[in-house]
Amino acid sequence: MKNPYESGRAWIELDLKNLEHNVKVVKSILPHDCELMAVVKGNAYGHGAVPIAFSLNALGVNAFCVATITEAIQLRESGVVGEILILGYTHPVDFPLLNRYELTQAVISYDYAKLLDSYTSNIRVHVAIDTGMHRLGVDVRDLDAILAIFNMEHLFVTGIYSHLCADTYFSELDESFTDQQVSLFAELVNTLREQDYIVKAHIIGTFGLLHCPTVGGDYARIGMALYGVFARRIDLVACPANVKPVLTLKARVMSIRTVRKGEYVGYGFAYQADRDRRIATVSIGYGDGYPRSLSYGRGDVLINGHYAPIVGRVCMDQMMVDVTHIRSVHPGDVAVLIGKNYNAEITVYDLAEQANTISTEILSRLGARLPRLCI
Repeated sequence: MKNPYESGRAWIELDLKNLEHNVKVVKSILPHDCELMAVVKGNAYGHGAVPIAFSLNALGVNAFCVATITEAIQLRESGVVGEILILGYTHPVDFPLLNRYELTQAVISYDYAKLLDSYTSNIRVHVAIDTGMHRLGVDVRDLDAILAIFNMEHLFVTGIYSHLCADTYFSELDESFTDQQVSLFAELVNTLREQDYIVKAHIIGTFGLLHCPTVGGDYARIGMALYGVFARRIDLVACPANVKPVLTLKARVMSIRTVRKGEYVGYGFAYQADRDRRIATVSIGYGDGYPRSLSYGRGDVLINGHYAPIVGRVCMDQMMVDVTHIRSVHPGDVAVLIGKNYNAEITVYDLAEQANTISTEILSRLGARLPRLCI
């Protein structure tokens, strides 16, 4: 692959020094005897699962979780080592692949456990426990079903886990419901251990680690904190961890033209110049995962340290921006869509707020045709 600096149309840069910094920060606040399990689902939240997991392996991280068996196999075939937990559904047709690639499958319900057990080859599993989210897992109060899963002939249960509902910690309900979930899960873990079912247990993710660090567990499933961002800007206020963004999104200025007063730009006559303007076409669009909802001047890019507003509609492969106020812009110049450019910056929070969503959606939608470049 050619160096994106020389010929690329659009690409993602991954700052591995910031990733290393974030790993150190996370490890410094992990509870005693709690291991970091890196969440690399959704292509590592758009960062690139393979380069991120490889880098984490080099930093001593050897436990990962993904959403699908396809994601898990991609990591294994790329040489990533350590435990890989699949948090989502795997079709029975693919059960043989679980052992072939030494993967751990989540048990998402009692019926699913029976289905896994019917495949007559021992499968390594973690049992998902529903402590109140009502998405996946066996009801925490159904001890008979949980014990039955532990005693299934072809399941090798190595862990149990649950997931906290709250993703902020600003209301009494956030706090009380989190305490309830943690208490229910801890009671179950103690009950199982009293009956000599001793397996790894985990319930905290990034939210739990930052707001309930004393909860503990054998793993902390950490995603966003590793990448130096959170779901919303407001989460930074309550975050005690000084993490740094890993991802920068860049594209090329393809061409520059003068649009005369009264002329239109792009599809649907969406933008009409109010005076003569210089318009640059930038080589990235919604086909790369950039939000189309940032059309009509809602979004900006950075060129030569200046904000250039989007004009008209974001297209599949390009967008047009107004560079009338920016001196010396040329085809081939770099446009920054997420990240810093000289003294200016566009954060993923800016995009998320402009698109009326959360940063995790913005990042996880960044497309496969964007090369990921480690710097």
